[in-house]
Formats: sequence, structure tokens, C-alpha cells
Amino acid sequence: MANKIENKPDVKIVQKERVKPNWLKVEIPGGGKYREIKSLVQEHKLHTICESGKCPNIGECWGVGTATFMILGNTCTRSCQFCHVATGKGDVLDNMEPFKVAQSINIMGIKHAVITSVDRDDLPDGGSEHWAKTVLEIRKWNPDTTLETLIPDFQGRKDQLDNIIRVHPEIVSHNIETVRRLTREVRVQAKYDRSMEVLQYLFDQGMTTKSGIMVGMGETDEEIRETLTDLRKVGVGIVTLGQYLQPTAKHLPVQRFVSPEEFARYKAWGEDMGFEYIESGPLVRSSYHAERHIKKDQS
Repeated sequence: MANKIENKPDVKIVQKERVKPNWLKVEIPGGGKYREIKSLVQEHKLHTICESGKCPNIGECWGVGTATFMILGNTCTRSCQFCHVATGKGDVLDNMEPFKVAQSINIMGIKHAVITSVDRDDLPDGGSEHWAKTVLEIRKWNPDTTLETLIPDFQGRKDQLDNIIRVHPEIVSHNIETVRRLTREVRVQAKYDRSMEVLQYLFDQGMTTKSGIMVGMGETDEEIRETLTDLRKVGVGIVTLGQYLQPTAKHLPVQRFVSPEEFARYKAWGEDMGFEYIESGPLVRSSYHAERHIKKDQS
């Protein structure tokens, strides 16, 4: 009897994965412009978050000449529970990275670029000078390309935010990600009020500001409405709402799949609150239809 127990295989408790509804299924990317950019990316070994992040909208975005790039390395000094980016000691800065990103945009013929980064709390300036150099280098080689910078909170330090402000990207985005109650669990080292203060400061300095929210993490509709209201109070003009999808079994589980009808309701709330542009849908991500936000701002 003892031998039977010893030979019995270990039993592992595996979290049952939620079955994705039909509205989260996407078509395989295609089309002339997409195929052209895909070929250039492979030929020149270029790196975009669109591919590495397995964005469901890659075909649509590349098809209209929009792409997202990540700077400051591939290792984040924070440990947000929704994010698939590696956590640890920050990478050694690549001083050629601003030039490489600028050249990638040039080779791909990108009309509107979204630049994002990992958090670099290990650096004295949070990486903000590197950010500014990247924006300037992109403009040098791509004078007709418009820019959105999706930035960290830089720990709320105004001197670091000023480095972004002085190069004046067309849009400065900072994602609140979730509602106040879930912030400590979802974003860990971030603070809800600090992010709001960052967005307020950017707006006060004349920036066009944008933010994003993930839903399906256990928040209530009332909390979503409250977060939208808070974003509007600090001057945010553009907001995105999309479904949270669990990257791996180690990350926070999806609590529910939000229906397209619910997303339509959130959009109506945002429009009533006076947001200039609101993207709300299951597959919406931070850079979804980013090129349209520029057009809205310039109209």
C-alpha cells in the first residue's frame, strides 16, 4: 500500500482558464500596408511592442501606418500584476537606442508613432533625459511623423516630467490602468492619486493628455464612472477602455469578460463627461486608433 502511495503522481491544482467569448476573437492580419511593414520588420530585425506584446490590433494599426515602440530596455523595476514585461534590475542604457528607434520609424514609414517604456526607478532621472533624446531623434529623422509618448509616472517628480514637456510631443499619455480600490493590488508600486497629479501637472503645462483603463479585474461600474470623472477633472481629453486579458497563470486572473454593450455604455458616459475622444471596446488598447486622436486634437 505504501508503494502505491509513493508511486502516485503529484496532483497540481491548476487555475481553470476562462473561455474567451466570441467578441474577443480577431481575424488574422493581412492587407498590403501590413504585409509591407511586416516584411521590413523581419528584414531589418526591428522591435515593436505591437509584435512582442501580441497586440490584437496589429493588422489594423500597421495598416494605417501606426506602430508602438518601447524604450529604456526590456526589464521593468516595478512588478505590476497585469503586465508581462520582465521585472528586475534595469538594463544598461543603450545610448544608441534613440537613433535606432528613429531609424526604425523611418524604415517602416510610420506616420504616427507611440513611444512607451518600462519604469526605471533605478535611474536618477527615471530615464526622462533618454525619453527626451528619443523624441528629438525621431523628429530629426522623421519630421512629418507625429508622436504620442506613453510615459511612466516618474514617481511624480516634476523635474523629470519637465524633460518630457520641453520636447512637447503631440500627446502625452499616462495610464491610470484601474480604479482606486484595486490600484495597490494591480499596480503595486504605483499610486492612484500620484498618477492623477501627474496628469494634472502635464495638463497645466499645456500638454494634450490621455489615459487608459483596463476592465474585468473586479471593479464595479460605479468605480469605472468615478475613475472617468477623476480623469476628466485633471484635464484628460482622451481615454481608452479595454478588456484585461491575463498574460500568464502567474498574473492576476480575469474576473469577468465585459460585453460590447457594456463598453458602449462606458463610451456614452465618457462622451457625456466631455472627453474629446473615447475609445471603448473589448480589444481596445492604449495605442488603438492613436492616429485619430491626433486628428481630433488638430481639428
